[in-house]
Amino acid sequence: MPVITLLTDFGTKDGFVGTMKGVIWKIAPGVQIADISHEITPQNIMEGAIALWRAAPYFPAGTVNIAVVDPGVGTQRRAMAARIGEQYFVGPDNGLFTPLIEDARNAGQPLSFVHLDNPQYWLPAVSRTFHGRDIFAPAGAHLAAGVPLESLGTPFNDPVLLPLSRPERTSSGYVAHITVVDAFGNLTTDLPASEVAGKNVLIRIQGREIDGVSPSYGHRQPGELIALLDSEGYLEVAVVNGSGARVTGCKVGDPVEVVFK
Repeated sequence: MPVITLLTDFGTKDGFVGTMKGVIWKIAPGVQIADISHEITPQNIMEGAIALWRAAPYFPAGTVNIAVVDPGVGTQRRAMAARIGEQYFVGPDNGLFTPLIEDARNAGQPLSFVHLDNPQYWLPAVSRTFHGRDIFAPAGAHLAAGVPLESLGTPFNDPVLLPLSRPERTSSGYVAHITVVDAFGNLTTDLPASEVAGKNVLIRIQGREIDGVSPSYGHRQPGELIALLDSEGYLEVAVVNGSGARVTGCKVGDPVEVVFK
């Protein structure tokens, strides 16, 4: 039986995640459940999208990923399930799967989407505030138990997509943008490593300058503001043994200038 992953903005204090797991195991008792994160900032769809995009490729083919960051719960927004590449994804149709969809389209991988409008695969009673329990967990569990995607609802081909930031080319380099501020305060940008690897660059951020790209955090001294290439292959700004976000005051969307010397 496939793995099911869970990603939410629920936190772990109130038992919502445990409730979803109970629903899943009643339908698919033998399934393994992996928690990607339940600490997504509440209602932050883009943050959830990037966290899921980072983690999902490391799970095996056939994995069912249930993701719930759903500020529109109880409204007319669609509940959806999808095949993206070799995995399945279940959650609100609000852009949460955007980076994965775009990567699959660029790679020519298979994509299928269904509106979860078949109540046979919901819980008998559906609340207006907890579709993670009442729709998404049971739909994902049925997928893992072998129910075909097409049985879960009506096909569609226009999923909601969030606008993703792109680096801007300049006469001297790039203006990148911060896309993630992680738990360490490291600042990931949208500039791919391929654009700066092996090049002599100057990075400017909030009036500060960083000379060159370091191989790793440990190549500079504690407290030093550095640039390096992160584990997903993007330019990152960080403070060694500290917080780049706190030192620079930067947040998601802020610009980072990269100048080729």
